[in-house]
Amino acid sequence: MAEARVTEAPRLRRALGLWDLVLYGIIVIQPVAPMSVYGVLMVRGKGHAVTTILIAMIAMLFTAISYGRMARAYPSAGSAFTYVGQEIHPSLGFVTGWSMAMDYMLNPLICIIWCSKAAMNFAPGVPYWAWTIFFFGLFTALNLRGVRASARTNAVLAAAMGVVITIFFVVAARYIFGAAHPSGYFTRPFYDPATFDVKTVLGGTSLAVLTYIGFDGISTLSEEAENPRKNILYATVLTCIVIGVLSAIQVYAAQLIWPEFDKFPDVDTAFVHVAGRAAGQWMFLLVNLTLLVANIGSGMGAHLGAARLLYGMGRSNALPKSFFGAIDPKRHIPRNNIIFVGVIALIGSWVLDAIGARIGLSGYGLGAEMLNFGALIAFMGVNMAAFIRYFVRGKEKNVLDLVPPLAGFAICLLLWLSLSTPAKIAGAAWVVVGLIYGVIKTRGFRGDLVDFELPPETA
Repeated sequence: MAEARVTEAPRLRRALGLWDLVLYGIIVIQPVAPMSVYGVLMVRGKGHAVTTILIAMIAMLFTAISYGRMARAYPSAGSAFTYVGQEIHPSLGFVTGWSMAMDYMLNPLICIIWCSKAAMNFAPGVPYWAWTIFFFGLFTALNLRGVRASARTNAVLAAAMGVVITIFFVVAARYIFGAAHPSGYFTRPFYDPATFDVKTVLGGTSLAVLTYIGFDGISTLSEEAENPRKNILYATVLTCIVIGVLSAIQVYAAQLIWPEFDKFPDVDTAFVHVAGRAAGQWMFLLVNLTLLVANIGSGMGAHLGAARLLYGMGRSNALPKSFFGAIDPKRHIPRNNIIFVGVIALIGSWVLDAIGARIGLSGYGLGAEMLNFGALIAFMGVNMAAFIRYFVRGKEKNVLDLVPPLAGFAICLLLWLSLSTPAKIAGAAWVVVGLIYGVIKTRGFRGDLVDFELPPETA
């Protein structure tokens, strides 16, 4: 009788080393991350953008440690709502997931705003509303066709951005050292006694968190990483350090070139104008094009990510399954959700721009703060989940189990409280709607509401 053969199910190959993971994190976040948010950082922090970037890095480092440690406990989940729901309480996991859903919805929205403002630098005769419709159509149409960027394409784009950053540093150095400067010129970006205020700097830091959004994505590669128990933690921390230092240098150079925080032709695309002052029109156009391409890529990815999150909620009956849980039979994509997210992003780009104009804020900045409202809730949740798992419930307790999660939670809470009032009102309204929906749906959270895990990829 022939011996039975046991066939193992195919598994993901552990092929990603430490620096592969770091490179992935840098590509996801993008090496030009601070350039898009630079103007609103300068205005919100009253000329202390570099300081806000560095303070945000400290907060993200503590949070990165918590993410890395939680990835050990849940090597295939890699989601803040999973950590919170499993370690603290399912209802708090739902609140975390609901807050993250707001992030997903706002990301393509602020990308439409930024891309439209950047496109107006090329064609100022075309009105803002027309550009928003164009980018809404572009993101929606390409995602409906199932177009997705490969890892190789992303790596090439990241390398190209690195070249542009290098060129910027060269022209910035020539501009900065080509003239004499007053006393305190080189230290003023860190501390300007004329405008420094703890409240405004913390407000700017709450925005600077946007520079680091995406580092937590490294935890989703746990099943493909070599020695994931160590490398996921190290890679997450190293990515935050690399992005933080690179961002601080970019912003520092920009502040030396254009010290005035309240005199940008356009706040949303302020870095582009800084580049133009440093080297002229060619540098203005090069940086504008680079950031436009970067934000188009981010917008498309965020658009599809939001659509897939809604699909996950729809297939679990958290949202009407007939609409949100439907898959296009031909292209195997959540078509309804892609169109829905696109329409919301388009309308939102008009609403936020109008509200921002009325209250004296940038529409992009207001959207970024609303996005960070949810992100900071998720970060606080991960820090607290790490604290409970490793310190409260852990048998062997040490300083690493206590200090990083509590410090990360405290700093993120302080930054969350420092968000602008309109952002906090809008974010709180979103959370309240989610809580009301959750209570009704589960009769007081007695049952499971949402399985936020997305379905596995199929060929």
